[in-house]
Amino acid sequence: MSSHLDGNVLAGTLSELTGTDPSGTMSQCLGCRDVSPLAAELVFGTPDAWVVRCRHCDDVLLVVLHHEETTRVTLDGVRWWTDLG
Repeated sequence: MSSHLDGNVLAGTLSELTGTDPSGTMSQCLGCRDVSPLAAELVFGTPDAWVVRCRHCDDVLLVVLHHEETTRVTLDGVRWWTDLG
């Protein structure tokens, strides 16, 4: 697998969508049930297409797609997501 970044790379994009700083978010992987902060997850891709994978089981947690002025986020691999900030 190619090199990865951590979840902090998504801070700007996600804060634009949610209006809050995502650094305090926690989520649970649907696959292995690991609970982790976004910053600890493995992020692959480019600013136009990010794939976030679980740090424990490598399942896809979420995908962030940016095209022109539209940003879409899928949370198919997340059981729950919460902001602890």
